[in-house]
Amino acid sequence: MKDFEEREHANIEHVRSHFKQLSSLYGFSFMDPSPIELLSVLETKSGPAIRDEIYFFTDKGDREVALRYDFTVGLTRYVAAQKSIRLPAKISSFGGVFRYDEPQKGRYRYFHQWDIEVYGKPGIESEAEIIEFTSRLFNSLLLKDITIDINHRSLVESYINQLFDSKEPTLVADILRAIDKIQKKSKQKILDEFKGRYDVDKLEKILEFSQIKGNIKEVEEKIDTAQLDSWNYLKQLFDSLENRGVSNVRINFGIVRGIDYYSGIVFEVFDKNSSLGALAGGGRYDSLTKAFGRDDIGATGVAGGVERIILTMQEQKIISDVKQPRVSVLYTNNEMQKVAMSISSLLRLANIPTNIDLSGKALKKQMDQATDSRFCIIVGPKELEDGKVVLRDMKSGEESQVDIETITDDPDSVLNLEKL
Repeated sequence: MKDFEEREHANIEHVRSHFKQLSSLYGFSFMDPSPIELLSVLETKSGPAIRDEIYFFTDKGDREVALRYDFTVGLTRYVAAQKSIRLPAKISSFGGVFRYDEPQKGRYRYFHQWDIEVYGKPGIESEAEIIEFTSRLFNSLLLKDITIDINHRSLVESYINQLFDSKEPTLVADILRAIDKIQKKSKQKILDEFKGRYDVDKLEKILEFSQIKGNIKEVEEKIDTAQLDSWNYLKQLFDSLENRGVSNVRINFGIVRGIDYYSGIVFEVFDKNSSLGALAGGGRYDSLTKAFGRDDIGATGVAGGVERIILTMQEQKIISDVKQPRVSVLYTNNEMQKVAMSISSLLRLANIPTNIDLSGKALKKQMDQATDSRFCIIVGPKELEDGKVVLRDMKSGEESQVDIETITDDPDSVLNLEKL
């Protein structure tokens, strides 16, 4: 698992701030579901196979428990238990999750996600709201070339059933997994993996089908959509998104979201110029609320990987590892230290990030430690006699003398870090 240092944590807080502000604008109530769930609750979503991907253990009460691996399960468990909850219920979350997975670029075994969910009567506008929010969040983070690829699970399932005409119960699930892998593996590797189980020619047609993408008109020119279930539903969703001013969306028949509980619209978010993979993903999952005993509630949601988003922002040079602008207060000798400490405290009271050496180092060593600061205030006996300090601009190297009263009473007049 990863230790998050100062700058990494600052970047996470940057994304969190944008997410919480936007979720409030859209009327989502923020909550933080329990970081520990009963193992049986997590298996409700993904079955016993999920044990291979999560951290689970027996606690002191001999209960099988596990660390959360997303927010959807905990939020759905919570909503399903609230018999008098007002619907639609719109809930957002942000925090750390745990996966027993091979660490990779942009994802560790402990990483961060943002998540929003809408619970209530199933409908296009709930899904459009989720997708609109997702588009707006990436816009607010100033990310460019972001595409939201959308599909419908029943559309792909209908095509699979038409092509294979098989009663085998695992067929659809197997083929959906094959389609889901096409983004990560070559077509030949997938064909080899399923060779002997299914007709290779038909499987190849499925994989070719999964490469179809574009707007409504472009897709209708490539395939006879009249034979595909839920095509009209997709068209209505795109009409709703157009009405909401969301334009960075397209249809992609290769998006199926490999998790079995998805039951309708599915989508994933990509940076067209990055190889990091999906930055966010979601869809409709009414079957999960049913698994928690609520046949009367539908659910749709989306979650995004914060670290991957930060890496994308760094690739696009939206954020960097430049530290927050700070001021360092230096002193020439021990007699000047007390005055320097007082100035530091007053600057901090004025909400100006300020550093000062606590150990009585020589001025040269203090200056070496202050190289990352935007300004240095140097307290020396000669200047102090005149009620002044030396102000050094660490970017230009220029120095000037400033009245101590100006620094302490109106620091923004000479230390306006917000404009830098």
